[in-house]
Amino acid sequence: MSEPVLGIRNLSVRYETKERTIYALEDVSLNIGRGEIVALVGESGSGKTTAGMSIPRLLPQEAVISSGEVHFQDRDLLQLSDRELRSIRGNDIAVIFQDPVAGLNPVITVEDQVAEMLTSHLSIKKKDAKKRTVDLLAAVGLSDPGHIAKSYPFQLSGGMCQRVMVAIATALDPHLLIADEPTSALDVTIQAQLLAQLEELRRERGTAILLITHDFGVVAQMADRVAVMYGGRIVEHDIPDNLMRSPLHPYTAALLASLPRLDGQHGGLSSIPGTPPELEEPAEHCPFLPRCPKAMSVCREEPPPPLERREDGREVACYNPVWQG
Repeated sequence: MSEPVLGIRNLSVRYETKERTIYALEDVSLNIGRGEIVALVGESGSGKTTAGMSIPRLLPQEAVISSGEVHFQDRDLLQLSDRELRSIRGNDIAVIFQDPVAGLNPVITVEDQVAEMLTSHLSIKKKDAKKRTVDLLAAVGLSDPGHIAKSYPFQLSGGMCQRVMVAIATALDPHLLIADEPTSALDVTIQAQLLAQLEELRRERGTAILLITHDFGVVAQMADRVAVMYGGRIVEHDIPDNLMRSPLHPYTAALLASLPRLDGQHGGLSSIPGTPPELEEPAEHCPFLPRCPKAMSVCREEPPPPLERREDGREVACYNPVWQG
């Protein structure tokens, strides 16, 4: 791994409401280096977005970060005040949110929203910020950026709104970009263009990118490393080629088996039996146990296995890995 930009250590997060408590993250650790793309993959509810939003502390009010550290530029972000965090958000750490339309204010023009990012962090006049906005919109591939700058988000397509979000997120050359499902609901052409922009960002500016996705095609194309999440835990961590060719964790193997194939396989798609855990209590055993085809006695008797590095450098949290080579 290159020079570290972000280091997450033993991060645990729960959501507390009057009705129940959800243990969304348990003991998550992850590093991201400069110019590196690390992907988080897993089913909905696995904890991917919670992990990403914990970094700049953009979690909902009911979220409680119960333990852990998030080191960025030699500071633990979890120990900073809200004022200190405001100077980092957008400037050093930027976010592309999952729903680009909801992420933009519908009653403020695109021009004003992009310009606000610039004037909030730079010593720049609003007039000059609006001029720079047009250049930023053009840089993300939007045709007629002058017209789009004067438009409201509801007048734009989802793909256009996503590019506006990219323009806002990259306006200040952040050191870390958190992209939460950036290609969801986009057609394949727009997806390819967006991924090309992220690749250019990391190559030319050295931006570290945390890519939250459920799309293994995007992972194979973009990621340097991939962490698979299940039940609020990282259950496998490897380079994409190893993980896709010979997955170690039964959950990873089941996820890959459920993907459609082009190699002549016939019949219906595979599925993972059962349902994801509710996470209303701390896991006493491996959270994948009720759905696992390789469960053994130790899986039912011992606490959840920690994520451990093997002799070959691969990391897995499982007492009985799929591939034993």
